Amino acid sequence: MLVLRGNAALDGLDPDRAPAAAPDTSAAAAAAPLAAGSVPDPGRVVQIVAHPDDDLYFMNPDLRYSISAGHPVISVYLTAGEADGVNAAPAKGATTAPDKPAYAEARQNGIRAAYAKMATGDRASAWQRTVVPTKGGGHAEVDVLVAKPQVNLVWLQLREAGHGYADVPDSLHGLWNGKVARLDSMLSSGTPVKQRFAYSKDQVVQTLVGVLEQYRPTTVRFQDPTPGRYPDSKQYTDHQDHFYGARFVQLATAAYAKDVKDRPHFAVQNYLGYVNGSLPSALDPQEAKEKLDSLDTYAWLDRQNHCGSDAGCGDLKVSDRPAGNRWTDTVNYARGTGTNWLTSDKDHGLWAFKVLDGQVAVWHRTGPVGPWRGPDLLPGTGMDPGVTAVTLKDGRIAVFGTRTSFGARPTDYRREVVHTVQQAPGADGFGEWQSLGTPETADETSTSDISAPAVSVDGTGQLAAYVRDGSYSLRGRLQRPDGGWGPWEKHGGEDLHGSPVTATDGAGRRMVLAATSRTVVGWAQPKAGAPLGRVTATGLPDTTLPLTVEGREGGVRLWFRKPGSGNVRTALMTADDGLKVNNMTDLGGLNGFGSVTASGHVLAGRAAGGQLGAEVGPGRPWGRSPLMFVGAPSSTMTGKNMVSLAVVGLDARLYVTSSADAPNAYLAPWQPIGPRNSRP
Repeated sequence: MLVLRGNAALDGLDPDRAPAAAPDTSAAAAAAPLAAGSVPDPGRVVQIVAHPDDDLYFMNPDLRYSISAGHPVISVYLTAGEADGVNAAPAKGATTAPDKPAYAEARQNGIRAAYAKMATGDRASAWQRTVVPTKGGGHAEVDVLVAKPQVNLVWLQLREAGHGYADVPDSLHGLWNGKVARLDSMLSSGTPVKQRFAYSKDQVVQTLVGVLEQYRPTTVRFQDPTPGRYPDSKQYTDHQDHFYGARFVQLATAAYAKDVKDRPHFAVQNYLGYVNGSLPSALDPQEAKEKLDSLDTYAWLDRQNHCGSDAGCGDLKVSDRPAGNRWTDTVNYARGTGTNWLTSDKDHGLWAFKVLDGQVAVWHRTGPVGPWRGPDLLPGTGMDPGVTAVTLKDGRIAVFGTRTSFGARPTDYRREVVHTVQQAPGADGFGEWQSLGTPETADETSTSDISAPAVSVDGTGQLAAYVRDGSYSLRGRLQRPDGGWGPWEKHGGEDLHGSPVTATDGAGRRMVLAATSRTVVGWAQPKAGAPLGRVTATGLPDTTLPLTVEGREGGVRLWFRKPGSGNVRTALMTADDGLKVNNMTDLGGLNGFGSVTASGHVLAGRAAGGQLGAEVGPGRPWGRSPLMFVGAPSSTMTGKNMVSLAVVGLDARLYVTSSADAPNAYLAPWQPIGPRNSRP
C-alpha cells in the first residue's frame, strides 16, 4: 500500500496488499442501488501539501472525516518545513538556537501525533517508518500507522522557501521559474532517509507521478494553484510554497492521467489557504473544536516527550496560537463549488458533467427510465475542477469551465474560460472546446486568479458568462446573435470572493450574485436583453462563500450558509424597481459546510461528518446519507414532478437518487452509475 518504486520493499509493509480486483462491469452491478444503510465504495484519497500542517489547517475537516470513516488516506509533504530552524514560541525565538533538521523532525513528530489521535484516539500510537526510492531518483520516508495501516504519510523532504512571498531562489517557486536547476533535500534529523539528493523540476513531477502510480487514488486533494494577490500590497494571498507546490501537483496529475493507463478515474479537490482567515467562518463550533484539537496535538501544548525525540514532539512555533489566523474556524474549496452540473433534457433524460482525470466526464440516461452510459471523457485535457451546464434556447446543452495550460516557459502558465456545445438536442456528441480567454492579462499580475464561470440564458435567449477576476470584481462576456462573443466587460464590485452565481427570473431578467467577506452583492437586468445593471448592495448578512441560485417564485431564490453554524438560509431576490431581498429565512441543517443544491422541494448539501444531508420538504427533518463526496452536489427537475439529485463520491463514481416533487416524498435508494472504480 506504499509508494513510489521499489514495490518489493513496500509489499513487506502491508500484509493485506493484493492486486486490485477487476471491476465488475456487468449491467447488474452498474445499476444496482445501494441498500438501505449500506456504505458506498470509499475510494482512496491522496492529498499533497507543501508543508507539515497545511493539511491540518486547510484540508480539515475533510481529512478527519476520511480517517474517521476508515478510508485509505495518504498524505504527501513536498517540503521538510524547516523554516528558520527555531522550534519555539515567538516569545522564546530569539533565545532558541536554530536547528533546521531538528525543527523538521519536530514537525514530523507533530503530524504523526495528530494523525494517530484522529485515527486511534492515541497520539502515541506506533508508526512503521521506512525509506523507499522515488521515481525522481531520490528517496522518501514512508510512515504507516500500525493500528490503521490505511493511513500513510509520505515525506519528500525538499527545501522550503522560508518566506511567504519574498524572492527565494532555492524553493519550489525558484525551481518552477528556472532560477535554480535543482532543489536540494532538507532531511530531518530523525528520518530513516540518509542519502541527500536534489531534484530538477521534471524529477519533482516524476516523483509525484510515482506516488500516484503506487497509490492509485480516486480523489486527489491539493492546495490552490492560483490564489491571487492582495489589491493594496500586491503580495500573494497565500504562501508561495503552497501554490507553486500545487502547480507541481497539477503537472503530475496531468502526466499521470496521460501516461498511466491501468488506473482508476480520479477527481480533484482544491483548498483555499491563508485567505480563509479573512472570510466568514464556515464551521459550526463543534466542528471547529475538533479541527483545533488536531492542531493542539500538532503544537505539542503539554511538552510531554511522548514521542521519545530530542527534537521535540510538535511545532512550538504555533503553540501560542494553534488556531492560526482563524484557520481552524473554517474550510473553503478553491474550485468545484458549482451546483449546476446535473441537468435534464426535454425527454426527461439526465446529463451529468464532472471533471475526472483532467477531462470533462459525461454520464447520460436516456428518458425517465432508460439505461445509463458513462463516464465518457470528452476530448480535451487540463480542465479544472468544477463545470456548469446550461440549456440553450434551442434545447442544446452548453458546458462551461476553466482550463489550465502549461507552455515551454514558466510564464506560459495560463487559465482560461472554455465551453463546448452539444451538437444537437439529445445527442451524445459535443463540439470542440472553444476559448473565451481570461480577463487576466498575465499570470504574474494576479496568479491567473479567476473564478469558475457563472452562466445563464436570459429571456431573449442571450447567453452570458461571468467570472470574478483577480481584482475581486465581476467581469462578463455576452454572446452575440451571430454566435461570436463580445469583450470582457467590467461590471464593478469589490472584495468579491469565491465564484459568482446567476439565474433568470420569471420575466427572463438575468441576475448575478456574489459573496464578499461581509455580505452579498448583486446585479440585475432591468429587462431581458438589456445590459446588466450596476452593482447593488443586498443588505444581507455575511455568508460563507458558496452561493446557490435558481429562478423560481417569479424571482431568483438564493441559498447560502450561516457563518459559524452550517445552517442553510434562503432569500428571494426580485428585480422590479431594482434588486431587492425578500424574507430571509433560516432552514436549519446538519451543521455542515460548502455548497447546497436546491430543486423543487429537495435541498441537499454536505453535513457534519462529510456525508450528504438532505431535506425533502419544508419543515421536514433533515436526513443523512452514507455518501461522502467530492465538490458540490447537484440537482435538477426532471419533468414537472420529479427531482433528481447527484453527487460524485470519493471513489470518483456518480451516484444518483430521485424524489417525487410532492408532500411526504422521500429520496429513493442511491444508484451508483457505471462499474466500480476502485478495489473493495
